[in-house]
Formats: sequence, C-alpha cells, structure tokens
Amino acid sequence: MNRTYLTNIDTSISDVDFTQHKNAVFILHDQLNLDTWPSWIREEKPLLIFIESAAKGKTLPYHKKKLVYLLSSMRHFAIECAEAGFPVYYHSTKQHYDRALKDILSQYEDLHFTFMTPSEWDSRERLRTVISEFSTKVEEIPNNFFLADAEEYKERVKDGWLMEYFYREMRRKTGYLMDGEQPEGGEWNYDEQNREKLPKDHSVPSIAETETDEITREVIEMVEKWYSGHFGESEDFTYAVTRRQALYRLNEFIDERLDEFGPYEDAMAQGKYDLFHSQLSVYLNNGLILPKEACDKAEEAYKNGNARLNSVEGFIRQIIGWREYIRVYYEAMMPEVREANHFDFTNKIPEMYWSGETKMNCMSECLKPVIEQGYSHHIPRLMVLSNFSNLTETDPRELNRWFHLAYVDAYEWVVLPNVLGMSTFADGGVLASKPYVSSGNYINKMSDYCKHCDYKISKKTGEDACPFNYLYWNFIDKQRETFSKNGRANFMVNMFDKKSNEDKKAIFESSADFLEEISRYKKEQ
Repeated sequence: MNRTYLTNIDTSISDVDFTQHKNAVFILHDQLNLDTWPSWIREEKPLLIFIESAAKGKTLPYHKKKLVYLLSSMRHFAIECAEAGFPVYYHSTKQHYDRALKDILSQYEDLHFTFMTPSEWDSRERLRTVISEFSTKVEEIPNNFFLADAEEYKERVKDGWLMEYFYREMRRKTGYLMDGEQPEGGEWNYDEQNREKLPKDHSVPSIAETETDEITREVIEMVEKWYSGHFGESEDFTYAVTRRQALYRLNEFIDERLDEFGPYEDAMAQGKYDLFHSQLSVYLNNGLILPKEACDKAEEAYKNGNARLNSVEGFIRQIIGWREYIRVYYEAMMPEVREANHFDFTNKIPEMYWSGETKMNCMSECLKPVIEQGYSHHIPRLMVLSNFSNLTETDPRELNRWFHLAYVDAYEWVVLPNVLGMSTFADGGVLASKPYVSSGNYINKMSDYCKHCDYKISKKTGEDACPFNYLYWNFIDKQRETFSKNGRANFMVNMFDKKSNEDKKAIFESSADFLEEISRYKKEQ
C-alpha cells in the first residue's frame, strides 16, 4: 500500500528482517500500554507488529477526530517502542489486519506471534480466524486492560445483577475508599450531593490543549483524503496522543477539576461542554492511562484533603463501577444483544444528529461538541441525545451506531451497553431498571439551555411548546405496558391517565405533528 502518509514512521523505525525474529507480538490500536502485557515482552523485547487497516477505518463513517486520535496515538506509541529498543514493524494496508497477519505468517514459517484478546467482538472474531488457520503459530492471551474478570461476574450480570452491588464488591476487592469493611464516610455513593445546577458565572477551568506535532498533522492530512465523507471535523485537533501527554491531562484534572466534579457531575451549561468532567475516557479506552492510575490519584487527592469525598467517590465509581460493569455486560450479552429493540422502533435517526441543525437549543448544544470534538459528557449523552431518540421512536440500533461512530472514546464494548442497555432500554431491562426518558423539566433543572431556546419550556403542547414535554407523555402512554410493570415508573402511567381528555388530545396531536415533520437521516454509509 502507498506509504505517502507514513513519513515520520518510516524515518523513525528501521526496516524489519522477519527471518531474524522467532517471536512477535501484535498490538491493536486500543492496547497501547506495555505495562499490561506479560513481563517477558518487556524483558525479551520481541518484534512488535502494528497494522493500520483502511478497511477497519471504513466499517463505519467514524468521526474524523476519532480516526486522527487512534492513528496518531498508535504511531506515537510505535515510535516510542522503537526508541525503547523494540524491533517494530508498522504496516499499512487496505485490508483488515487479520488478512495482513495471515500474509506474514504464510511467508515466515518460523515466526510465532502473540496477541491479546481484543475488547471488541468483531476484532476478536477476525483474529480467531488467524488461530484457526495457524493454530501452532499463534497464542492468544487474556485482555489485561480491565480490573474485573468478566468470567467471574457475567452470569450474574446477565441475570440482572445491579451495578450498585457489583460496584460494592469492586470497592471491597480494590480497597478504594474503604474504612475496613465499611465504605469511607459511611455511604457507598453520594449521588444525592452530585446533582447541582451550575451557578451563573461560576468559574470553570479549561482543559489544556495539546499542540499537534508533525506526526498528527500527517495523520490529519491522510484522514481528510481517505475518509473525506466521514462524520465530524478534523481541524482544531487538541487531544493528547502520547502517554506523557495523557498523564498530564490526568494530573491536571485531579488538581484543577476533581474537587468540583461531584456537585456538577450532572450539570449542563450553554457554551460550556466539559464543565468539571475529565475527558479521560478517551485515554483510558486505548490504554494511554490505566484505570488503576486514575483511581489511585483520585483517592490520594481525597486523603490529602484536595478533593471532597462525594467527588472522588463519584469519579472512582465511574471507573471501577460503571466502566467495569458495562464491560462485563458486553461479554455476557454478546452477540445477540446487538439486535435488541424492546420497543420495536424502526425509525431512522433524526437528521439533526448529523447536521446539528435544529431549533431545539438543548439538542443543538449537545450535538455541537460531538460534531466538533467527538465528545460530550454523560448527561448530554443519556438525558438529551438518547432521551430524544427514544421519544422520537428511533430504532435504538441506529442510535447505537451513531454513538459508536461519533464519539472519540467509543468502542463497541462501552457504547453498546450504554445505548442498548442503559439509555434506550432496548434490552428490556437487563441493565437498566427503567427507561431513561424525561420531559423538558429535567433539562431545565440541570441546565440553562431553555433560556436560550425558541421553544417555551412552560408550554406543554402546541407549536411553540418544548417538544420534550408532549413527546414524553406520548411515550408514556404508548409504552404503558413497560411502565406499568415497573415499580419505579408505574406512577407515570397513573399521572397520564389522570389528565383531562382535552390535554391528552393536545399531547397526541402535538406529538403526531412533530414526529411526522421531523427530518430523518437517509444517507446509507
């Protein structure tokens, strides 16, 4: 394949003579940390193989910044490994990497290679075809980028074991924020303290921007040419792409934002997209930062009096609780869960998810950072973008696909459980105890978006009413069977039934008009 866009790799890594190597290790784009690999690799320094696959990059119209991040961070890591004394083979191909690996193994009979179980199902299946063809020359080792052993927990999770109890077990196992056998402060979580709206004019520290170097600029040029029709924008790329840069981001978050992370964890604000969130999921999910490192530093900040308990607990819970739990869920539910669609919705995703163009200010504000940066924090994802998808009766598999391609931190193992399990209730309640839908009141409570909107949050029906208001009650009525069976949500059906016939008629008419007029995304990619 033409190596036009590999100048920095080719000048930094020597050519490899495969006949001089007996052992090789294949490293995927989301496994960029040798500290998680067996010690013999660091000691013996076998040949390391990296493969850029154009076919993989085109399986979805991935966000351009996502492609830039993944390719640039992999190139930087490969160069760092070469500088550390590892022989490195960096290959670029139009094919999938399993085909490239088979070609290498076919040519060099004495070569034995090791790979770590991929976190994503399709990559796993592809690499296992390599094993089936070259069984005596290939070894698969367990994925070591997570804290929990999925095999230990997946049957319980599949049976509906709640994250809260998984999280408590992980706290006991890891010892984070534990006082003997009891949780620090006497409570397992402090969510009640973590639901404050951001006060007007409250100062929010900015996240440092990483200046693009020659390697990243070369990747940006390549992405713009090879993936020109993909989602999002590549300009103004500011993500960290090396471990050193990512650790700087971690330290910056601990020092400047962790203390107020808790109170404003669920807040949203006009023009302020990160607030006190860390954006560290981007680096955790490809190995530049390890989960233990992040938790260790957060706990240390609490012990040193530099961060309040509710903030530190909330941050650690996101990592050892939620992040680990959804990975176990993925292992337990795949591959059948890919087709989960509890409400049998068939509508395409609204066009605004691609264009960002809408009169709904909350949707515009939540889509803008995704289109521009491939990121938003969890409340816009859950309570605005996913909520609206449900209320507009969008096929949850369409939403799952969009989240997967649109977010820089998205991999199937983390996106699918959050979308098909948590936010859309597509799995019928295995992961979430109730559908996550709300009217505009929640958005108004947790943000200042409604003040800047053409629609009126105070109006419940009609042309200028907030669409979330009538769509919510329309959803409750249409899905009353699901809500009626749920002890936490059945009261909403009772509330709807108490409305006057006139109010119900207005809800139905407003919803029908909106759902008929909303533009749906039609382009097939």
